[in-house]
Amino acid sequence: MRADRLLALLLLLQNRGRTTAAVLAAELEVSVRTVHRDVEALGAAGVPVVADRGPAGGYRLVDGYRTRLTGLTEAEAGALFFAGLPGPAEELGLGALLATAESKVRAALPPGLGESALRLQERFHLDPASWFREADPVPLLTAVARAVWEQQVLDVHYRRWQGEVRRELCPLGLVLKSGLWYVVGSSAGGPVRSYRVSRLRSAEPTGARFDRPPGFDLAAHWASAERELAARLQGGTAELRVSPRARQLIPALFGAAGARAAEAAGPPDAEGWVRLLLPVESEPVAVSDLLRLGADAEVLGPASLRRAVAAQAAALHHRYAQDA
Repeated sequence: MRADRLLALLLLLQNRGRTTAAVLAAELEVSVRTVHRDVEALGAAGVPVVADRGPAGGYRLVDGYRTRLTGLTEAEAGALFFAGLPGPAEELGLGALLATAESKVRAALPPGLGESALRLQERFHLDPASWFREADPVPLLTAVARAVWEQQVLDVHYRRWQGEVRRELCPLGLVLKSGLWYVVGSSAGGPVRSYRVSRLRSAEPTGARFDRPPGFDLAAHWASAERELAARLQGGTAELRVSPRARQLIPALFGAAGARAAEAAGPPDAEGWVRLLLPVESEPVAVSDLLRLGADAEVLGPASLRRAVAAQAAALHHRYAQDA
């Protein structure tokens, strides 16, 4: 609507000072001619817009003029929780709301604080995605977010490792973890579980609404689920003898558990190698993970894991020895 665009134009001029018509047009996604017409409309409404001519010219507000038309809508206020996360905001369909809300907040700040906020935005950027991995396609994310917000029951078709299932889901919240979106919810009064949004084949509102469990805390639930997953996955401990190089690699390959293991390692032997205890997952996964250390690590125990690593190493040697 034109009224929204005029307000956005006014806030841009108030927040940025002198700005060219071309820059304003790009920000508002309109033509330069439309910007000129909108500036005239602001002037007709009593807003003191000045046009400075010349190479360094542009539009600006008369010095000292500030608008008080900065009230946030409910949707814009909600979008502010994604300030600093423009990528996720766009994925949720909140990009335009977030931009408008940020403009209104900056316009409401005193000049000194407004400039400080702009400097922070210019100097700090949050990127929640993981390195070297493209983000999952999440075409249903906006629909799921709407259901979370409006407490709508969803009829979902979900693809699991074991196959595909259909169920009615009460979505309680969305979590962004290492660039991946998860919807947290319960089905048929069952336990609260997490579902990867990219694996949803469909998500249709049933028309029914649900009540959130009293006292449910999304952040606390997610932290607890993470701890349970870590305890379930890291069900064993490997005793290793590792070289100085492997000791440096282990934190990068095994995360926080690897860092703790490397720090608690025993004293180096004559060759500089150390012994340490490393939490590992199931034996097949542990074999694959430990082989990434190559000849810089020796599995001392458990005996079954040592035999499994030796068997895999022998199989590799047999395969490559055929070409020798």
